Amino acid sequence: MKRIIVLLLTIGLVSCGSSKTVRDSKKVIKGDWTLTSITYSKTGKYNVTLLNDTNKDCFEGSTWQFVPNNNTGTYTINESSCSTGIRNFVFTIQEVNADNGYYDFLLKPTNEKNKSDTNQGFRLKLTALSDTDMQWQQTVSGNGEPFIINMNFNKKQK
Repeated sequence: MKRIIVLLLTIGLVSCGSSKTVRDSKKVIKGDWTLTSITYSKTGKYNVTLLNDTNKDCFEGSTWQFVPNNNTGTYTINESSCSTGIRNFVFTIQEVNADNGYYDFLLKPTNEKNKSDTNQGFRLKLTALSDTDMQWQQTVSGNGEPFIINMNFNKKQK
């Protein structure tokens, strides 16, 4: 009976852990990134507030730091015409479909102590991740039609 219980506990612990692909993704994402561009799947001018913070023009050029060992990070708005400064967040990467390479990237803005005032988070698709580039996608609605926001990052090389 003891062996069965130990076996079940072991299976439970293994199944609750992150997949190897998610662990590898966390290693790649660790470090400093720049949000180089934000593009839309449809042409036009859109007034989009990203992450309930600020607009596209303010986010482009922002610097991001990811610390995967405790799933925290910061981003800094650098555009002088915007409300500049450091913002904190917690994040997780969840494997959605390993066959097509899509992962959910869950990001929740927090204060300096990693506590959320609103408990609101954002689900983005992590559609590309390499040692130098990363892309997030978010599907939103504009004029009653869905369109995709692409957030393109470059990793700062040391």
